[in-house]
Amino acid sequence: MGKTDTSYSVGLENFDTLYSHWRNRTGSLNWNHPFVLPGFLNSWWDVFGKNLSPSIFSVRDGEKIIGLAPFLVQGERACFIGDKNVFDYMDFIVAPGKGEIFFSILFKHLRGQGVTRLDLGPLRPDSTVLTCLPGLAKGVGWEILCEQEDVTYELELPGTWDGFLDMLQGKQRHEIRRKLRRLHETAKVSYRFIETEHEVREEMETFLRLFRLNRPDKAAFMTRQMASFFRLLGGELAKEQILKLFFLDLNGLPVAAVMCFEYNSTMYLYNNGYDQRYRAVSVGLLSKVLNIKASIKRGIRKYDFLKGDEEYKHRLGGKQVPLYRCRITFKK
Repeated sequence: MGKTDTSYSVGLENFDTLYSHWRNRTGSLNWNHPFVLPGFLNSWWDVFGKNLSPSIFSVRDGEKIIGLAPFLVQGERACFIGDKNVFDYMDFIVAPGKGEIFFSILFKHLRGQGVTRLDLGPLRPDSTVLTCLPGLAKGVGWEILCEQEDVTYELELPGTWDGFLDMLQGKQRHEIRRKLRRLHETAKVSYRFIETEHEVREEMETFLRLFRLNRPDKAAFMTRQMASFFRLLGGELAKEQILKLFFLDLNGLPVAAVMCFEYNSTMYLYNNGYDQRYRAVSVGLLSKVLNIKASIKRGIRKYDFLKGDEEYKHRLGGKQVPLYRCRITFKK
């Protein structure tokens, strides 16, 4: 590595400094997906973290930050800030090429603070955890166990709508065309999106209403506390021009909605809902189909359906990607 451990230091950050690092792109840190962004972490914290204490560690090479660890530390156990109910995957924020030294310095510090176990997940296969840690852990004798716990689906988008249709199986392509034709025969169809902070805060109530109308389990999930999180998250990520709300209107009435993050040339389908009264004309599926069409038009290169094994993701061309949980034990 060319340097001794004394060249590096570990400090504590807060959400204000985290925002500052994000906006200034401090040290070329890799903020590799929306779920590591300060707006996401802070929104969760403000709503769900009242009785917890954040430990946002930074590792520095002199004055330069090479990595951040947004942690909750509870006794001997540490995990990421957030929870898998609303974070589809998690990770550290690390500068390219600095993963090995970042983890070595951070974990030495954690051990000195009495932390003996890390519980990390959900994790993508290309996360810094899974690309850097297994080899490093083996070399220093840490016990590491990584197990698959879920899946996500993603799709490389072509440059045109016709190109997307050509990617699908013949039966699915025919069904989409038939359903779209039937929808347009039923009513005047409009598919619109909003992205300004003011509009998002206003229209979030429409999204929440359609989410609750979708299914009883969704209505049960969207508690008052969870709705507060969605409102706060919507406003925070709209400020950064990341959050988008898409609405499918029939005769001027919103009947389906899709909540997405547009980030690093990827559209992330975070959540959706629709009015069951319009199920016969497939507004739930078609709101996602039209979202893919809108993404292609916006020049998006990848579409991430996010966590879950729903059949429609496969039917729309998504390719399965495993998600893992990784548990690390430091030997005393």
